[in-house]
Amino acid sequence: MEDLRGNFERQLQTKIQGIAARIDAAEVVNVLDKTAVFCGGSAAGAAAGGDIRVVHVGPNNESELVLAYLCEGMHEALNHLMGGQTDKTMILDNLELVFLLIDEHCDGGIILEVDANKLASSVLLRDEEVVDIQQPPSGGNQSSGIDVGGVGGMQMRGDMSLGQAFSQVKEQLISNLAQRDGM
Repeated sequence: MEDLRGNFERQLQTKIQGIAARIDAAEVVNVLDKTAVFCGGSAAGAAAGGDIRVVHVGPNNESELVLAYLCEGMHEALNHLMGGQTDKTMILDNLELVFLLIDEHCDGGIILEVDANKLASSVLLRDEEVVDIQQPPSGGNQSSGIDVGGVGGMQMRGDMSLGQAFSQVKEQLISNLAQRDGM
């Protein structure tokens, strides 16, 4: 099975290597009875470690238009998340965002979202309004010294990434524990 997958990947790479796909339009190739649609990256840029390519693979009878729409939406959302810089280094440095993007895009082969703006917004946890986490009313559980209904009056903006939000919550929790223990 591994050899078959490796063979498919080698043949796919060989076929798309010389094709310069436009950023706004997907290209289609057929490899081993599969339809592969890709966009982004140039032949010269890929060889020099430049822009990455997004590739969607489907069965041979899959609609090329559907695969192209998926691929273009994913590439546009990825480009937005990376601030227009989709080189290998930027992608690897922000791999958690890429995985979140893939998770928002599809789950178990079921397409969840294809709109690039909605994908990027859901990865960045953006909403129209600011999420305000406040201390609970005085009736809240204060026995541990940690606010149960929120994290110490902290405000979390809706335009934070998941990693940034976790980092801010961790810092606030450490600060609250230090204050409780008198440090």
